[in-house]
Amino acid sequence: MIFEDLEEYILSHIDEEGDTLAALNRDAHVNLLRPRMLSGHLQGRILKMFCRMLRPKCILEIGTYTAYASLSMAEALDVGAEIHTIEVNDELEDFIRKHINRSVHGSKLHLHIGEAEKIIPQLDMEFDLVFIDADKRSYCSYYTLVFDKLKSGGLIIADNTLWDGKVLLGASSTDQQTMGIKAFNDMLVLDKRIEKVIIPIRDGLTLIWKK
Repeated sequence: MIFEDLEEYILSHIDEEGDTLAALNRDAHVNLLRPRMLSGHLQGRILKMFCRMLRPKCILEIGTYTAYASLSMAEALDVGAEIHTIEVNDELEDFIRKHINRSVHGSKLHLHIGEAEKIIPQLDMEFDLVFIDADKRSYCSYYTLVFDKLKSGGLIIADNTLWDGKVLLGASSTDQQTMGIKAFNDMLVLDKRIEKVIIPIRDGLTLIWKK
């Protein structure tokens, strides 16, 4: 109960999510099977704040889902900045485009439908910020694909890196998504090209700064 009360307190003392994102949130809870997967109010404001501070010109998002995170980040972007966002599930395209088109920030988004492993190599650009929130089994692959496209001094934000505490499970775990997150976290520990920190917000948010 205390955690729910704290969350309500936090949400009542930060910026509101706004009408557009609130409508998206309601639409997701009515029409999608797993609405809990969207970033939500707190994480959306955190992502917006990172963009406000970093002022990235080009963002890559792996895992659009509803575009809640995409539109949250877009709110803080300067004129001319853009987000390339990738979603593998083509059944979500109509939902995503509906809410992108409703947003005054929608023109900053470029939606790519398909597998990230195929799309990322085709993106001939450098990124200031990368947000990873897709198939947990492929986090190591995503990281490897984007690293050389990330500018020095750029930031990777990886979501769900505590995976509901399942990262504490022993080596006997056969859950592929848990194993993927654990492998990703372990890989970061050994990578000397970066600085990293895990923030225990919601399901774990890892910040990775490229030297």
